[in-house]
Amino acid sequence: MKLVLPPGHSEASLNAALKAFAGVVGAEWVFNTDQDRDTYLDHYGFDQSAHVAAAAVAPISTEQVQAIVKLANQHKLPLWVISRGKNFGYGSAAPVVSGSVVLDLSRMKKIHMDVDNGTVLVEPGVGFYDLFDYVETNKIPYWISPIGNSWGSVAGNALDRGVGYTPYGDHSDRVCGMEVVLPDGDLVRTGMGAMTDSPSWTLHPYGFGPHWDQMFMQSNFGIVTKLGMWLMPKPETIVSLDMELDKKEDLGWAIDTLAPMRRSGLIQQSPSIGNWLRAAAVVTKRTDWYTGPGAVPESVISAIRQRFNLGWWSINLRVYGPQEITEATASVVKKIFASRTQYPLKQGLWKEGMPREQQPFSGVPITFPLANAGWHGGRGAHVGFSPALPQSGEKALAQFQRTFDRYNEFGMDYHGSFALAERHITNVNQVLYNKDDKEMVARVDKFFRALLSDASKQHYGEYRAHIEYMDLIAGTYDFNNGAMGRLNNKLKATLDPNGILAPGKSGIWGNTKRGGGAA
Repeated sequence: MKLVLPPGHSEASLNAALKAFAGVVGAEWVFNTDQDRDTYLDHYGFDQSAHVAAAAVAPISTEQVQAIVKLANQHKLPLWVISRGKNFGYGSAAPVVSGSVVLDLSRMKKIHMDVDNGTVLVEPGVGFYDLFDYVETNKIPYWISPIGNSWGSVAGNALDRGVGYTPYGDHSDRVCGMEVVLPDGDLVRTGMGAMTDSPSWTLHPYGFGPHWDQMFMQSNFGIVTKLGMWLMPKPETIVSLDMELDKKEDLGWAIDTLAPMRRSGLIQQSPSIGNWLRAAAVVTKRTDWYTGPGAVPESVISAIRQRFNLGWWSINLRVYGPQEITEATASVVKKIFASRTQYPLKQGLWKEGMPREQQPFSGVPITFPLANAGWHGGRGAHVGFSPALPQSGEKALAQFQRTFDRYNEFGMDYHGSFALAERHITNVNQVLYNKDDKEMVARVDKFFRALLSDASKQHYGEYRAHIEYMDLIAGTYDFNNGAMGRLNNKLKATLDPNGILAPGKSGIWGNTKRGGGAA
C-alpha cells in the first residue's frame, strides 16, 4: 500500500518522527515500506484503502512505549495501538484514521503467573496459544479461557470485551489490575497496583477510590502494557450436553428454558445456541451445495443438515467440577429439558487424565472455525454484528426473525448464534462475504447498516464495533442527546489534548475532529 500521510503532516515531518522512534526501539523495529503497510491493513475490510497506516513501530517494553508516546506528542503524530492485530471482523490491525502510525505491542510477551492464587499478569503480545503453552508446559493446575479463533491477544481480547466458552468466558469481568501508559507518557497502575509492590494487585480488583479498569476497555484513554487476569481452576470433570433443534421457532422456548438455569447458577458457563451454518461453513463451501441467486433456500439447508446431522439450531452446554456435582447438575438440566421437549440431549463425560476435547469449552485454543470465512469462496471475510438483548425467548425469536428477514432481503446466508450470559443475551452474527465480489461487498455495507438500524429501533446496542462503524454505533447510545459521548470526549480532551492515542476509537475524538487533524 502506498504511503498515506498523517493528517497535517508532510513526508519530511513523518520521517522525522519515525527517526525519533527508531532512536528508542532501533531502526529494525520501525516499519514504513509499502509491504509493511500491507501488513497492517484490515484484511477483512470492505475497502482496505479507507484505513491505512502510514507506518508502524514495535516497542518491547513499557519504558519504550512511554518514550514513543512522549515523542508522538512532540511531533503531534497519531498512534493506533494494537496488541497482536488479530481482531478479524472488527478491523484487524488497521487504524480508524488513515495516516496513523501503528503502535504494535506484539513483541511484549512477558507472562507472570501466581500459581497459588490462579492469576496471571500478561503483556499485550501474549496470545492464547502462548498462555496455553505456558500453563501446560509448567503443569499449572489452571485452564485458560480461549475464544473461538484463538490466535489473538489475551489482553487485547479482554480489553475489547471478547468472550470465551468456559465459566470464565466473560474476559473483561476476569480482569484484575492494569499497568497503563497515559497519553502524556505517564505511567499508572490500577487497583491495588497503585500501591508499590502490592501483593494483591491481581487479587483484589478495586483498590481505593475510583475503579479505572473498565475505563481503559474499548477506549483510547491509555495504553495497557500489563493486564492481570483470573484463570479457572482445572476441573475434575466436564459433562457435555448437546441438543439439535429442528425448527427455527424452537429458539424461543430454548432461551426461556436455559435462562433461569443461567441466572440461578445451575449453569455457570454461557451456553450458546448456534444455527446450522456455524458448523457447515467450517467444512464445506457454498458452491458445494448451491450456485443460484439469493440466500441458500430451505431445501438446500435441509440437505446440509441431513448430511451433517445438524438441527436448524444446536445447543452446546458444559458443566464443570467434581463428578458428583457435574453428573447431578446434568441430571437436573436433563429433567428440565424433558419437561419442554422430546429432542434428545446427548451427554458426554470428560475426566481428568482423559484426552481433552479440542475445543475452547475445554480450555484448548483453536483456529479452525475461521475457515467459515471461505464460505463464499474468493478472498473470504466477515464482519461482526452482535447486539445485546434481554433474556427473553419472545424477544430473541423476534430479533432472529428480523435479522433472518434482512439476510434474505440482501441475499446473504444466515450465520448467527445466541449466547446467554447471566442476565442478557448476545446475538452474535457473522456476515460472511467474498471480498472479490464487488457487488456483494456493496450489499454487505448496506446490509450491516440495516441490521444496526433495526436493532436500534428496539433499543438494542452493539457491544463491539468494526472500525468503519464506530461513529455510527456510538451514535446509537443516544440518551440525553448523547450524554455518554460528551462525557467520553471531555475525558479524552483532558487526558489527551493532542489527540495522540487512537483518535476515533469507539467514536471518541476529544479535541481531534472526525477523520483526523486538529479540531
